[in-house]
Amino acid sequence: MDIEGKVALITGAGQVEGIGYAIAQELLRKNAKGVAILDIHDGMGQDAKNELQKQFRKAVVIYVHCDVSSKSSLEEAFEKVKTHFGRLDIVCNNAGILNEDNWELTLNINLMGTIRGTYLALEHMGVNYGGSGGVVINTASTAGVMTTSLLSVYGATKHAIVAFTRNVADNNKFKKNKVRVSAICPAKVDTPIQDFDRTMIPDFEEFKY
Repeated sequence: MDIEGKVALITGAGQVEGIGYAIAQELLRKNAKGVAILDIHDGMGQDAKNELQKQFRKAVVIYVHCDVSSKSSLEEAFEKVKTHFGRLDIVCNNAGILNEDNWELTLNINLMGTIRGTYLALEHMGVNYGGSGGVVINTASTAGVMTTSLLSVYGATKHAIVAFTRNVADNNKFKKNKVRVSAICPAKVDTPIQDFDRTMIPDFEEFKY
């Protein structure tokens, strides 16, 4: 896909040390027209937006508050981005948490947020909905393709994201609307979620994912 002139929406991109922020940087390096940073943490999100705007002055970077666990919040965020830029070409469902104790929240953010974002991407980019087609990238993990006994719920959400992405990618409705869907499966990355891992999991250093 030619990135130049395209507009991207990235959830969970408000941490400058995170994967979502790195995705935004790379898209802007490839001359994306604009990037929308979605996050629930407004202070960090605004800082991320300002930093990206400093680095890429020719592009347009906006921050939109969004709670991906809320259907209405995610819908409103998509509408704001589409209204602001007049188009949407790339959606990265990247928001995620690791909380084995509050497993319902982990499911709602990691899995439900990804599913919601994928279907909203279809509605906003699909050619039969007035769009020009586009690409959806879902952030899974190597925890989605291997067993993770220390992270049962987190691993389950990532396995589900991989399965969902594979099935949707072969779905005729997405194909007819020229919306391609893929997933990335990063291994252990030095992001803020790793600090949470160490406090929650006694054997974290022995765990590789």
